[in-house]
Amino acid sequence: MSNLSELLPAGAGGKNVSFVASGTLPNGKPVILNANGTVEAVGGVAQAGGTGVVFETSTPTYDALCFDPSNVNTFIIAYRDGANSGYGTAVVGTVSGTSLSFGTPVVFVSGDVKYVTASFDSNTANQFVVSYRNQSSTGRLFAVVGTVSGTSISFGSIAYVSSANYGNYPVCAFDPNTANKFIVAFSDPANSYYGTVIVGTVSGTSISFGSGAVFNSGSTSEKAISFDPNTANKFVVIYTDSPNSNYGTSAIGTLSGSTASFGSEVVFNSGTTSDLSVDFDPNTANKFVVAYRDGSNSNYGTAIVGTVSGTLSSFGTEVVFLAATAQAPVVAYNPNVANKFAIVLADLTASKGKLIAGTVSGTSLSFGTASIFNNAATDSFFMAMVPSGSGKCVISYPGASAYGTAAVWQLGSPNLTATNFIGITDSAISSGATGKATIKGGIKTGLSSLTPNAVYYVQIDGTITTASASPAVRIGKALSSTSINLEYNS
Repeated sequence: MSNLSELLPAGAGGKNVSFVASGTLPNGKPVILNANGTVEAVGGVAQAGGTGVVFETSTPTYDALCFDPSNVNTFIIAYRDGANSGYGTAVVGTVSGTSLSFGTPVVFVSGDVKYVTASFDSNTANQFVVSYRNQSSTGRLFAVVGTVSGTSISFGSIAYVSSANYGNYPVCAFDPNTANKFIVAFSDPANSYYGTVIVGTVSGTSISFGSGAVFNSGSTSEKAISFDPNTANKFVVIYTDSPNSNYGTSAIGTLSGSTASFGSEVVFNSGTTSDLSVDFDPNTANKFVVAYRDGSNSNYGTAIVGTVSGTLSSFGTEVVFLAATAQAPVVAYNPNVANKFAIVLADLTASKGKLIAGTVSGTSLSFGTASIFNNAATDSFFMAMVPSGSGKCVISYPGASAYGTAAVWQLGSPNLTATNFIGITDSAISSGATGKATIKGGIKTGLSSLTPNAVYYVQIDGTITTASASPAVRIGKALSSTSINLEYNS
């Protein structure tokens, strides 16, 4: 042995070592070392999906899916039944492990409905409200109480939310801290389509409404709402603010009796914003996540963390979770694991329905690897987390023959730890094949857009950035715009 380079594997100073790939590995991908000696891409463990079960042998649209907090394996799907004159219909579903079963669909209104939304009352067992637009009644907005008994549903009397002709996109949510109280957010055509919230009160199976409260004095089309289960009577409404260049905007609301009041509006995306969804973290007071389509950034799927302080919201940095044309993302927190949530959406670029797991750290976000839940892109889907199952969710979507279908999915967890990062692949490697990676202690070349002398970290979604917040893992310092010294002790 004439010099130290002979201690290294073939590849010398580059420290290029051969490994067997667990899963297909792209070129330039950070990898971890598994216990069996194989290497695997850094990212979220692939989510596992159950078998799809048909709940409606037609093409349902405008799906809404929500779980009964009092009966944690029971949920309802409310929808427009296109094969039955567009009638508003709902069905009870039951989760058992990774399997689903359904009762018989029940019509809640014999009229052509659109924009169906639903929410369970966590303070009244087995009771929920459906709100919708009835095309057969001059497009007015209505609500009705549903009661679940086993796998059956009965409905009370239908109530007007607003007697005026309605625009689009009603959304409703029960206050988890106040029995029998819920809100509906809508565009008020009697008041220049201003963004408005009205409080509903349930008595038995009947509904009465208070006076509307304006949260946006301008035309307001798309919107979403969520209550903070950790803070009494507090909710957020997010929306597309048409008079302000369609910027993504939020307002914090406070429920008091049969009225709502709002703090100042706060912009979270200074660009064209659409396809909005929001959910509060049930494990962390005052925290919520917004998912949306960012029209000012190639229509990418984007998310951001919001924090409530009094009647105001503040936001972290926007994070792209899908660098493709995204449609209709739906976000929901995992009630059993702190700081974890999921997003489903349609990837229009790939024509697939996708599911992706996310993690909140302070005001930062990171994402795992997306999984495909449907081999077609559509906006007629919904998702809700299973209250009784850690990391389980149910997704409804058009399956074979475009029939209404639902399946249980188990969310994966990020696989990166503080000690298992091993290196970066030197070429693409097929699953089960042998290929090389530059390991710690070597110099990885062939990268791009690095800043010389900057310290880099691998994130739990497998990207390499200068962001150092945990759970990111330091990997080394850039020597040039295309090379990085992978530190042995990182």
